[in-house]
Amino acid sequence: MKRVRNTIFVFTIILTFILSACAAPTPLVVVVTATPLPPTEAPLVEASPTTAPPVVTVALAGPQAGASMKWIDGSMLNYVAPSDFKMGYGGFDAPEHTVTLDGYWIYQTKVTNRMFAQCVAVGQCTAPSQELGGSVFNNPVFANHPVVGVTWDQAQGYCSWAQGRLPTEAEWEKAARGTNGNVYPWGSNDPVCDLLNFGYCSGVTSEVDSFSAGVSPYGLYDMAGNVFEWVGDWYSATYYSEAPALNPAGPQSGETRSIRGSSFETGAFDQIISAVRHFGPQGYHNRDLGFRCAVPTPKPIAPYCQLAAFIPSSQPVAESCALPEGVVTNQYCSADDSYATVQLSFGADYDVRGTQMQCTEVIENGIRLLTCLGPRGKEATNEITVCNTSCGNTADVTGLTPTCDAGYTLDPATGACNYTPIVSQLSVAGCPAGYSIADNGGQQTCVIATDANGQCSAGMYFDSLAGRCVPADGSVQTPYGIDNSSLALQTYAGCAAGYSYSDSFQCCQAVTGGTYPGCKPGSTFNSDIGACSPGLTELSGPGCVTVRVNTLKCSEPVDVCAPISKETLCVAKGVCSWDEKATACKPK
Repeated sequence: MKRVRNTIFVFTIILTFILSACAAPTPLVVVVTATPLPPTEAPLVEASPTTAPPVVTVALAGPQAGASMKWIDGSMLNYVAPSDFKMGYGGFDAPEHTVTLDGYWIYQTKVTNRMFAQCVAVGQCTAPSQELGGSVFNNPVFANHPVVGVTWDQAQGYCSWAQGRLPTEAEWEKAARGTNGNVYPWGSNDPVCDLLNFGYCSGVTSEVDSFSAGVSPYGLYDMAGNVFEWVGDWYSATYYSEAPALNPAGPQSGETRSIRGSSFETGAFDQIISAVRHFGPQGYHNRDLGFRCAVPTPKPIAPYCQLAAFIPSSQPVAESCALPEGVVTNQYCSADDSYATVQLSFGADYDVRGTQMQCTEVIENGIRLLTCLGPRGKEATNEITVCNTSCGNTADVTGLTPTCDAGYTLDPATGACNYTPIVSQLSVAGCPAGYSIADNGGQQTCVIATDANGQCSAGMYFDSLAGRCVPADGSVQTPYGIDNSSLALQTYAGCAAGYSYSDSFQCCQAVTGGTYPGCKPGSTFNSDIGACSPGLTELSGPGCVTVRVNTLKCSEPVDVCAPISKETLCVAKGVCSWDEKATACKPK
């Protein structure tokens, strides 16, 4: 009997081993529960209750200073690492002091007309005011120009929609100056027209990525020039002496909001210094005032169901013909009259739009010039169309092939890129194009890779230590491009307002239909191929350029600026500028 019991026991053990070997292995999945967002931000996707499986840890370097990341409105975010920095410059309202800031992400450029139009299209923002002399919001020619004509509330509302907020004064100034106490974003050299758009170098706004030589230490464009920027703080002249040293966020209340930076109309060098402060009423708007957003803690946002295709930067894009030349070379006053000179190409046709400016053509020293007389007694902006009638000036895209972000597939019928996640398991052939092999706790899987321009999907940066694209919150297994609906529900922080999450497709669908982020700053939509291509010179028609000519206000029978004692009213006057050192309002 004892021998029989032993035989049964041994047989039971062997049977247990056999059954265990036949069982499927437990899948290894990372669960990262999304942190609830404030009501003003994107609605959360509610996840079904699940039991959290084991978490796989992957060593990360974390974002480094200046790291960039595509964001949900077509913008680029750059990372500002935590550290101390010197804030202020000794002005009456800006004494120098040391401030410590946590790390945060901030827009690489000012918010453009194209970005803002997306928020308007989905019903989450109101259209900006059209400002005299400002860029035209709904004109595609100005798609890459900064949006202007927005109040503080409109700017803050947009940033909330994009999962962020307006930067604090401290965040803005650190992003502009860096930690070495730069006078200007580019250092201490005097401003020149190659570094920024100021002092009537062009007389109008410019595209937001036009001045690569003048970027800040964190790679940010237009931290000086082009247009002023709203920031989040209430303004107080005494706040610097009262502010905490750690993450100062401005006074609790006030009468005016802080404004930073400078504009295309700013002439004085001391007004371009990065530490100079400005302010205006919360409802103020103007042709040279825009904004950018900060996103302190980007969360893994679900991908859009559709994106625009693009021409990779490695594929050369040429102009189909030479653009005509039209450049404002001078603006001056003579006997109370206002003049501007414009240099033109020989053989080009031109047309002066409007009736407020009269132009006469002359040839001087082999140069073709227009001398234009503006209206007396007021500043004015007029346009001249200059055309090369021998060709149509569009990008030459012959033989170029549009492509999509990793995780998307080009639909030949529509030209759109549709989100098409894959299973993460390796096949015999490895991972498909747009994906790479990654080790997750000893298990090799496919993860989404960088696109044809070397950039990660929106909401992800490339981590140098992990060697993969990673969300800013470090949740390495967030299933971008991976078909895993249950994990997607647990990890994505939802969609921007105006979009709904599709469980079936694991992406954000436009509620209004067809409204998705457009081309990134620096690129334009080319209708010939239905894709974004690197931007060329602004056009107003085939083979044409538009030259915007500002004429100055030269006659001053009455100094309307001198009686104004407040900076807010001075700036709002339009023809005046505020002299910080003299604490006085002066004509521009």
